[in-house]
Amino acid sequence: MQPTQPEFGTENQALYQVHSRREIINLLRNIGERHQLVSMIIHGGEEVVVTSILEVDDKDNRVFLDRAQNNSLNRRILESDNVEFESSLDRVRISFSASAVTECLQSGQPALCIKIPSILIRLQRREHFRVNIPAGPASHCTIPLADGAYHVPMVDISGGGVAILDNQKILEIEPGYEYQDCQIQLPEIGVLHVGLQVRNWQDLTLAHGKTNRRLGCQFNSLSPSMLTLVQRYIMQLERERNARLTGMI
Repeated sequence: MQPTQPEFGTENQALYQVHSRREIINLLRNIGERHQLVSMIIHGGEEVVVTSILEVDDKDNRVFLDRAQNNSLNRRILESDNVEFESSLDRVRISFSASAVTECLQSGQPALCIKIPSILIRLQRREHFRVNIPAGPASHCTIPLADGAYHVPMVDISGGGVAILDNQKILEIEPGYEYQDCQIQLPEIGVLHVGLQVRNWQDLTLAHGKTNRRLGCQFNSLSPSMLTLVQRYIMQLERERNARLTGMI
């Protein structure tokens, strides 16, 4: 029996599916290393057990989970033919499922095990998760205009859109205005091909007295493959930020 993926209301979950085994393993390991709680949902939601990820063994294709304290509850978990798991990482909801849970030993102690999921849902909403983009020429957005391509720096990015700086103040600022066929350079990741819709704008006064214009834009016509590039870039920026905070770079 194939595991089913949990529903997210009106969200198109296909846009948030992670298929990369390496990425799935990294996400699960981060959940475990950060001691994030994991909800284990059995019998169609009739029972919810709070657990944690103890270890992710990519060689044996297993995820080790903490057992429930109640033996009868552990029995019901083991008897379930479909178990759903929900957690969060950096305020992003993580969900996956397993067709079976088995008993095992982890570091000599009783534990529960599932196979490493082949699909994971990383539900990323713009208002919940946004990362700043370091200043520099590597990351930029190219907007096609009537008199040529206009290159603008980016301020931040999320799964729903991007904030850009219009240094020359030549872009249309009316909310709802759309720019088609834009290209966003994501260093070490790829090029994002997307439409941008203006949602808001703000004139900023800089320290030397000059002003700059910030536009908040929503992604339009973002394909699943393009969203995957955005998610990878966000994860890369977060890894770099965490490395700087810990003094690793």
